[in-house]
Amino acid sequence: MKKTLIELKNVSFQYEYTQVLKNISLKVEEGDFLALLGQNGSGKSTLLKLILGLLKPMSGEIHLFGEQASQFNHREWIGYVSQKSNAFNSGFPATVEEVVKSGLTKKAGLFKRLPKDADVLVRRALADVGMEQYAKRNIGQLSGGQQQRVFIARALVAQPKLLILDEPTVGIDHENVQAFYDMLAHLNAHHNMTLILVTHDVDTVSDRVSHVACLNQTIHFHGFKNDFDTISEEQRASWYGHSVRKIH
Repeated sequence: MKKTLIELKNVSFQYEYTQVLKNISLKVEEGDFLALLGQNGSGKSTLLKLILGLLKPMSGEIHLFGEQASQFNHREWIGYVSQKSNAFNSGFPATVEEVVKSGLTKKAGLFKRLPKDADVLVRRALADVGMEQYAKRNIGQLSGGQQQRVFIARALVAQPKLLILDEPTVGIDHENVQAFYDMLAHLNAHHNMTLILVTHDVDTVSDRVSHVACLNQTIHFHGFKNDFDTISEEQRASWYGHSVRKIH
């Protein structure tokens, strides 16, 4: 039986007088590859902040790995990769292996030494994303797609059980997007990595994911990808006011 890693039950949230999320119920199980779809302003960023423990719900419950989110003390089990363009200065003078090794600070704790096998963990994480040969390269010398692979390796080096990616293909040229999604599918299928992917690119990623959730203040659909494919374009458009393929 699969373990439930994330479970939200009737979660609502608002900023002052503006309700952002209403009665969100969502479950992510071990081994899932979930695509979370939503337009700007649909509440995706707020939902991620609730899962990551950066916000607390106004009502409802959040369970992480079977524990109440407020009592969950293993944040290193959750890796997070943000949009590169919003989170990193590509001119920063650091090598690829230095960037990846910095991901071990969460596991080590503040002012604690890195684990003795830190170099082994870094090489393994880079190999998982196909970037081992770039270990000594300066991060600023890499393409956007290569940099984003390095940031995923940085999240993987602490050996999380769940990886959340917030629109990770922003800034990646179209030719490399397919290869990037293939890499995520490999992590899911061959490393049993549970993934939550926030994306606008439903058509490109649809043959890799196992589940889809459509968010617009509330959850309009959450289920298997094959079931999502049977929903008419008209029904999907009713959730957002326009075609899902034009959601961005």
